[in-house]
Amino acid sequence: MAAAKRSTAAAAKRSGRFDVIVVGGGPAGTSAAYAAASAGANVILLEKESSIAETVRTSGVTWMDEITEFGIPSECYNPIRNFSFQSPGNIVSISGGKAAAAVLDVRATYRWLASKAECAGAHIMTGTTATEIVRGEGGRISGVRASNTKNADGAEYRASVVIDASGFPSAVCRAAGLGWQWKRFGAGAEYEAEAEHVDPHTWWLMVGQRYSPAGYAWIFPVGGNTVRIGVGVGKPESSADPTQILKRLVADREGPIADLGKIKITESHYGLIPNDGLSRETVHDGLILVGDSAGQANPLVLEGIRYAIRFGRMAGSTAAQAAMAGRTSKTDLCPYEKGWRQAIESRVRMAGRVQDRWIGLSDDEWDKELDIIRRMTPQEFVTFVKAEFGMLDMARMAARHPGTAAKQLFGLVGNRFRR
Repeated sequence: MAAAKRSTAAAAKRSGRFDVIVVGGGPAGTSAAYAAASAGANVILLEKESSIAETVRTSGVTWMDEITEFGIPSECYNPIRNFSFQSPGNIVSISGGKAAAAVLDVRATYRWLASKAECAGAHIMTGTTATEIVRGEGGRISGVRASNTKNADGAEYRASVVIDASGFPSAVCRAAGLGWQWKRFGAGAEYEAEAEHVDPHTWWLMVGQRYSPAGYAWIFPVGGNTVRIGVGVGKPESSADPTQILKRLVADREGPIADLGKIKITESHYGLIPNDGLSRETVHDGLILVGDSAGQANPLVLEGIRYAIRFGRMAGSTAAQAAMAGRTSKTDLCPYEKGWRQAIESRVRMAGRVQDRWIGLSDDEWDKELDIIRRMTPQEFVTFVKAEFGMLDMARMAARHPGTAAKQLFGLVGNRFRR
């Protein structure tokens, strides 16, 4: 069966015609390619870099429930069971006996996802940049033109469905005139470093103007003596450069960075993540958007790898079924949009309300906010930070945590929705 799939994929590559083209080799794209190929479609994935995950643009935080769901192997992540916050005048630690979060080895994880796609029969072409879309009868999207080191003039790839998993730039969507530059987003700068003293089971989030305007700083242990130290800044709420803030925090050994001892920087990362509140339509005739191209991110801590994998698989399955049935209109692809929106839209909207509150807090207000977080159980904290709460969850937390400040936080969402 696998040999037959590879033979069919090779024939499709020679002809330049496929059932599904995936643009982008991140977690969304590789997951979409895997699902589409597993469903029997002829799939090609185009990745602009010379290898999968050549450049790291994310801190790699995700959650153990999703690690288990996706079957990510243990060598690809470091489990986290303790969560510590520091504001300019307060420190809070929440500890659980069981790991609830994880920090991924980003390269290992993305390459594992790519290997699964290839084993399912997808063909992956690295060093290949999609430069423009190809339109067929009636002007509908029917493929892309792409260039690589072997063919600088570009080659044409046609398919029944194109999946834009190109990340923040949304290359296919914007080339088709269907998208715009994100108006609201997060910009993050990060060092991967070897440190003298590392607690491998504890992450740190640092909040307040001292650490980042309209954002937060972090220390995420990757395993062993390796950590990721970073800063995220919300745009357009702040014009600050996260790279410069990061340099200052490390040079001055601010907050918990001081406890790391000697630090040897081994790599620098920089990335952008949309934070526009799921504002894009993600299906059009012959086109599906997924991951950062679709704006699928948790606004509280601006993480989205789990969404990229889950909805990448959903996008790939939908695209394969539509392509093989010869029905690839926007209406035919709508089950994907309905599915992912039903799963997260209301929760992301509510989490966005909380983020709006957090962005406006002063240092003194953050000190008080941490007192609210201090009273959360580990399960409450994880549910909250993952943005997996609904109105009923917020009402219950408000009831369990009396006090004016707590009611301002937990009552915020429900009150605004009732207006």
